[in-house]
Amino acid sequence: MSSIQVQLINSIQSGLSSLFQIDETELSLQETKKEFEGTYTFVVFPYTQRAAKAPGQIAQMLGEFLLADIPSLVKAYQVVQGFLNISLHDSVWYSLIQDIAQDKSAFQLAPKNEKILIEYSSPNTNKPLHLGHLRNNFLGYSVAEILKAGGYEVVKTNLVNDRGIHICKSMLAYRLFGHRETPESSGIKGDHLVGKYYVAFDKAYKAEIEKLVAGGMEAEQAKNQAPIMQQAQAMLLAWEQGDAEVMELWEKMNSWVFAGFETSYQQMGVNFDKIYRESNTYLLGKKLVEEGLQQGIFYQKPDNSVWINLEAEGLDEKLVLRKDGTSVYITQDMGTAQLKYEDFGANQSIYVVGNEQDYHFEVLFHILKKLNKPFSTGNYHLSYGMVDLPSGKMKSREGTVVDADDLMEEMVNTAKERTLELGKIEGFTEEESNALFHQLGMGALKYFLLKVDPKKRMLFNPEESIDFQGNTGPFIQYTHARICSIRRKALEKGFSLEGNINQTSALAESEKELIYLLGTYKSRLAEACDNFSPSVIAQYSFDLAKQFNKFYNELSILNEENEQVRQLRLILADVTGKTIQHAISLLGIVSPERM
Repeated sequence: MSSIQVQLINSIQSGLSSLFQIDETELSLQETKKEFEGTYTFVVFPYTQRAAKAPGQIAQMLGEFLLADIPSLVKAYQVVQGFLNISLHDSVWYSLIQDIAQDKSAFQLAPKNEKILIEYSSPNTNKPLHLGHLRNNFLGYSVAEILKAGGYEVVKTNLVNDRGIHICKSMLAYRLFGHRETPESSGIKGDHLVGKYYVAFDKAYKAEIEKLVAGGMEAEQAKNQAPIMQQAQAMLLAWEQGDAEVMELWEKMNSWVFAGFETSYQQMGVNFDKIYRESNTYLLGKKLVEEGLQQGIFYQKPDNSVWINLEAEGLDEKLVLRKDGTSVYITQDMGTAQLKYEDFGANQSIYVVGNEQDYHFEVLFHILKKLNKPFSTGNYHLSYGMVDLPSGKMKSREGTVVDADDLMEEMVNTAKERTLELGKIEGFTEEESNALFHQLGMGALKYFLLKVDPKKRMLFNPEESIDFQGNTGPFIQYTHARICSIRRKALEKGFSLEGNINQTSALAESEKELIYLLGTYKSRLAEACDNFSPSVIAQYSFDLAKQFNKFYNELSILNEENEQVRQLRLILADVTGKTIQHAISLLGIVSPERM
């Protein structure tokens, strides 16, 4: 569609110049509203003063100019006050669908010769993945796939937070209350087992605080003086000093968690090119702190803690090293930034992290710039809103999170129930049925979490997401399966899905609208790339599926008697199916061929 728009804009520019002596370099067209005739609309209101004419008169004169200037493109025009609605010849649509059908790069933008590194997931090894992690993983994976289709070289990374005070809390609770329990002996998935002890720590910690406060201590002091918290801090220090017993426990519990994470990632359908661990990056961060101290970027307080003053940047003072020499999150992120650059040398590094960390990344990027490292540029925080449930906010330490594994299982089971109710799996083997249930359940979950703009906070409704009608993943998947059925029946009848398309009759509006949408796919893909926004692709997928169903319900395809009209419609259906399949694959969603 871009070449058509370019021709129209060039002609409008010529018309403005020759008719009104207006030289305008920045022009844009809008999509004509459905209630009016036409494909594109040009708004003339901005030119009334310079043209010294009424809006309707300007639009009328420009419409006549277009008819004379590009008669092979413009069929007619309609003036609605200051809006010039432009209709195109059917030959344009025939030519466009032919080009799309034969375009070998229909789903791939031109190479950008740029490498982008995208970091997502970023779990902690003290708890299993939850609903918020699902949005993070789906968002990161989808943005990576969109950027690949956009012509970028993409590296997918995962930074696992496998050290720190919160890890020590789980470790200490296990040492105190674990009785040598293992995933095998308990039948509990490894990450869930470790998460169980994170919750146990919080329960014991709160009980100790309550006891100290009851004895007359101030609440804030009690939080610091609680014995179990002091033990956890001592364990962290022992870990950083390489204490053999602590390291052995840490490695054992982390191995349980990593095995659990891998199972969850497979269920999600996400992957990574490289997994970093903060236990391997925090020392690099400490070296950067030492460098910054020598250069006067950081400063040391009397208690030996190290800070940076960012008041000139509109922020405040930020701790980069504790008084006992242990690192903080920002220290680890500095080291990881250096390691990622050394490994991949990417032009741009994207961090997919929730918006509660906006301040953290603002500080991190300022620090990297002050250190004047080559990896200090091209950093971007893809900040996304939290996911809420009707029951309210989730808290990991209180054990009130919506577990990712449980939710995925629930979605697959719900998809199974709905599919069986609708009777859509006649002739399926048990293996095929289970695969379909998984594809539908995960498709519903991914689509619901990705169709909302990443920056927006959202409310997740499992029941709404699994619906086979409306703006849902299963509706789009079902449309693809319908097209696959048409394709199979066409081939059984010996009909061709390829070849030249001959213009034999006037196109129906639903055909034009479908061709128009197909012609906009690359521009929507470019928009999704520019904004790191899977919601653009999700909306496009829904619009395309909805338009196909309108086309399918209004016009005969397989039973059309005119052979050339039938071939056009079959090719239209085939291209639509391939486009839907590609579009939702960028969201990590599988397109079933039968439902």
